Amino acid sequence: MIRTRAAALHVLTVAASWSAACTGGSSAYRASSPNAPASTEVAYSDQSIVSPGAGAESGPAEAEAAQPDRPGLGTEFGESVHSRVEEQPFQRAAGEPFALVAIHYNDEEGVRAQADSRGGALAPLIASTPQGGISVAVTDESGTPLPGVAADGRSYVIGRAGQRYHLLVTNHTAGRYELVASVDGLDVIDGRPGSYGKRGYIVPPGGSLTIEGFRTSDDTVAAFRFSSVRDSYAARTGDGRNVGVVGLAFFAELGSQWTSDEVGLRETADPFPDRYAAPPP
Repeated sequence: MIRTRAAALHVLTVAASWSAACTGGSSAYRASSPNAPASTEVAYSDQSIVSPGAGAESGPAEAEAAQPDRPGLGTEFGESVHSRVEEQPFQRAAGEPFALVAIHYNDEEGVRAQADSRGGALAPLIASTPQGGISVAVTDESGTPLPGVAADGRSYVIGRAGQRYHLLVTNHTAGRYELVASVDGLDVIDGRPGSYGKRGYIVPPGGSLTIEGFRTSDDTVAAFRFSSVRDSYAARTGDGRNVGVVGLAFFAELGSQWTSDEVGLRETADPFPDRYAAPPP
C-alpha cells in the first residue's frame, strides 16, 4: 500500500498486488509487493497512534460508564493485521478533494430507522464518486459488499456487532488518485480527527485498494470491527460524536485531474464501437 508524506515528495506502499497512498500534499502510501525492498524513508510526520483509552482521565470515563450505551454500532480498534506500506511521490492537483463519498453504517434496526423516511430497498451496496470513475464498498472479510440501502442521496450499510469489515476502493480510470479516509470521524492512518490535510493512500490506475484497519505501524493495522458505540475507538479516545460514518476524500494528481472534457468523454463512451463483423484477413 502506498502512503504520502507531509512536506516531502514521498509515498508509501503496502504488501500486495495493489497500491495505496498517503500525503499531506506532496507524498502518499502504496501497497508494495511481498518481495519489494523495505522503504528507508520515514513514512509519517507523526507516527504516534492513540491507544484506546490513552490520555483519558478516570473521572469522565467512570461517569460515562455509568450512563446507558447509545444504540447502534461503532468501530472498535481490533486485532493486529499485517499490512505493509511504503512511500511514493504524489503531488496533489488542488488543495480540495475533487470528490467526497460518505457511507453511513449501523445495525439493521438502526439503518431501517435512519432510512425509513427516505425510502430505498436493501441490496449489496456499492457507492461511487459523482464522476462515476471510482467505486467504494464496505465488504466482509471475503470481499463481498455488505447489504445496505441507497435512499435519497445517502448510502447506508448494515453490519453486525463483532463483524470485521474492509473498505474496498476500485479505480476504473487511467488516473492515479490519493484517498484520505476516515472512520467515525478518525483518520485511518493516525487515529486522530479526520482532515483533508492528512496523508492518504494511493489508488492505482485500473486497480483497487483495500483498507483493513487503523494503521499502527508500517507493517500493521488494527482491524475494523463493528462494536457497540461505547467500545468504539472514537468513544474510547474521547469523542464518539461521529460514530457510524465512513468518509472518503479523493485528490487528483498534479497534471491529471477531472475536467469537463474528461467527464464528457466518459459519458459518451461507446461499449460496442465495432457493431459488425470484419472479414478475415
